[in-house]
Amino acid sequence: ISEWAADRGSHSMDKSITLPPDEIFRNLENAKRFAIDIGGSLTKLAYYSTVQHKVAKVRSFDHSAKETDGDPLYEISVQEEITARLHFIKFENAYIETCLDFIKDHLVNTETKVIKATGGGAYKFKDLVEKKLKLKVDKEDEMTCLIKGCNFVLKNIPHEAFVYAKHADSEFRFQNTHPDIFPYLLINIGSGVSIVKVEAEDKFERIGGSSIGGGTFWGLGALLTKTKRFDELLQLASKGQHTNVDMLVKDIYGGAYGSLGLTGDLIASSFGKSATTDKEFSKEDMAKSLLHMISNDIGQLACLYAKLHNLTRVYFGGFFIRGHPVTMHTITYSINFFTKGEVQALFLRHEGYLGAIGAFLKGAEEDNPNQYSWEENYAGSSGLMSASPELNPVQRARSGTFDMLEMDRLDRQLVNLPLLQDPTSYIPDTVDLTEDALAREYWLYCFEEALDGVVKRAIASQKDQPEAVERAEKFRQKYRHKVQTLRHQPFAYGSLTVRSLLDTREHCLNEFNFPDPYSKIKQKENDMALKYYLKVVTSVEELSWEQRQFTLVKGLLAGNVFDWGAKAVSDVLESDPEFGFEQAKQQLQERPWLVDAYNQWIERLKGPPHKCALFFVDNSGIDIILGVFPFIRELLVRGTEVVLASNSGPALNDVTNSELQILTEKIAAMDPVIHAALKEDRLALVQNGSSSPCLDLSRLDKVLATVVRERGTDLVIIEGMGRAIHTNYYAMLSCESLKLAVIKNSWLAERLGGKIFSVVFKYEVPSKAQGQH
Repeated sequence: ISEWAADRGSHSMDKSITLPPDEIFRNLENAKRFAIDIGGSLTKLAYYSTVQHKVAKVRSFDHSAKETDGDPLYEISVQEEITARLHFIKFENAYIETCLDFIKDHLVNTETKVIKATGGGAYKFKDLVEKKLKLKVDKEDEMTCLIKGCNFVLKNIPHEAFVYAKHADSEFRFQNTHPDIFPYLLINIGSGVSIVKVEAEDKFERIGGSSIGGGTFWGLGALLTKTKRFDELLQLASKGQHTNVDMLVKDIYGGAYGSLGLTGDLIASSFGKSATTDKEFSKEDMAKSLLHMISNDIGQLACLYAKLHNLTRVYFGGFFIRGHPVTMHTITYSINFFTKGEVQALFLRHEGYLGAIGAFLKGAEEDNPNQYSWEENYAGSSGLMSASPELNPVQRARSGTFDMLEMDRLDRQLVNLPLLQDPTSYIPDTVDLTEDALAREYWLYCFEEALDGVVKRAIASQKDQPEAVERAEKFRQKYRHKVQTLRHQPFAYGSLTVRSLLDTREHCLNEFNFPDPYSKIKQKENDMALKYYLKVVTSVEELSWEQRQFTLVKGLLAGNVFDWGAKAVSDVLESDPEFGFEQAKQQLQERPWLVDAYNQWIERLKGPPHKCALFFVDNSGIDIILGVFPFIRELLVRGTEVVLASNSGPALNDVTNSELQILTEKIAAMDPVIHAALKEDRLALVQNGSSSPCLDLSRLDKVLATVVRERGTDLVIIEGMGRAIHTNYYAMLSCESLKLAVIKNSWLAERLGGKIFSVVFKYEVPSKAQGQH
């Protein structure tokens, strides 16, 4: 592909291009259903396939036999699991034959007899597709597909929509997923313009349109500049000065026109100077003027329709936009101007895929894809390219050649935590690295530095498999490549955050069959910690009430020091495996802590007990067993019900729901308090729906949300650096909350104004006024 890019000047594209097909059309052997969206110059292909990958499962041993002391707690078995994945690929029509051939050769036996098709080119290429793939082409309505695709990405991809700000540090500002995506206005700018109001999943109407659209820009542009290529026209426009061609207010009135409130540099008449001036105009200036004329016209229409229908969310898409900075800038400018900033122009990261996604969903209705939640798989998706074509034409050309999006189906439906004060303004991440260059440099460096360690650990976790070394090497290359992309294009996958860097690493590990590199370490630590459980509980019980509360909180914090995910700690644990719970307590910062609301918390505990506490737990081993359990045991004794929410799947050394089930059983066997609480259902274990070291409270397992509601939860406890510092530090909840963590990274500690092992103990009570909502 890069050879082709170098020779980009020549119009005849080499049709016999050799693709790295296995990287692009992945998992074709299991492909079940296809959809294709063929536009004027790009083809978008969608298919559904299943991926087989390894998962580490834990289960209790059969305890009927006499237990010996040496036995580990539970056994870890690696099993194969099958998950559903959606693949979307975008390529230029010039490669359609090559691509269809490749698909035909690798399709083993798809039961699908039909391929859903949409887009203007679907007619033109119908015979070719039918002949090559031996599938009947079934045409779907373009607008229906577009809307279906749009709803799907807005619901399932958190940083899908963005505002484009040309002169800001970060050109792209990503919007948070709104739990309710309707109603919205979609302005689709293809050859003409369609304006569609979308009110619900299947309820939309075309409320207006215009024949002056992308085709007009292209057609008139071709007449004025003699270039027939769309991208070339935009390239010209980006270099032009429209004021040479357009007549401005000041050209007519000699300045601003006060009584009408017009500024002098406002366009009074597009192309107004060309009637009176004798000189030749440059192609660049004419292209720029034309772009302004059409964008302003569309912008004004969009605003009038938005006002008429009382809509504030307006998405722009279509061939004309396609992520081009000049276009996005002129549209944004005109929307701002006409609505005085009340309406934002929103663009979509996967705009080019909407039709294909919609057509795919039409064909997959018997699978009910809308009943599930999906997530973007960072390991298999290309990122948004830098919008400035001047930056790197080769890369631009390459990304224009093939571009991919992969989405994985999640086992569970994800919803908002019902206790978020305002789900519409909730932002999980504390720092947006796209906007904070210093933090970005530090964390990218950090993740690169940690890569060798992760590779070593991955190999060690599968000692019995000789090819693990080779897979780990592939993982290293893949993840390093992702980090390098993000260094140049921080916005490639939406907002760049510590969470997205961690999640990308987990996706890449899974990609190469390292489902749980920490499983053995966790098993060992859980074993060790259980031996001390009774000792810790007994020693706490002898203390006076005040002392006991402080010791329990200190224990919770000391437990949180044991974290293999933190370099400072894993170094200690590697060199001194006996590093114990008591030493960890000594490492903690003395009070007053970095953030210290301990006194307020104690005052609250002197009052009536909470009804139900929801505790988002963190690490395996000492953290959960010697830190969390003694703490929640005290809550249970006070008369508070407790829900422990843990990860559905593994991430670093976080305790997973299936591990927690076994640990709780073990503790209940030793401790009558826990035993009784389990039996009476005052202690419940629920999975959170996530496999991330961080926590997004707007994407939680639906079952958890139901439990939270039914039990009248009035206290939320969030523990650990990933869940309470990198994410949710500023999250506003409608009930009391505790956010606590030990800062195990010296850079971050300094940034927050402390030293390593500083303590954050944040107790928040929502103000009464806010409780009225």
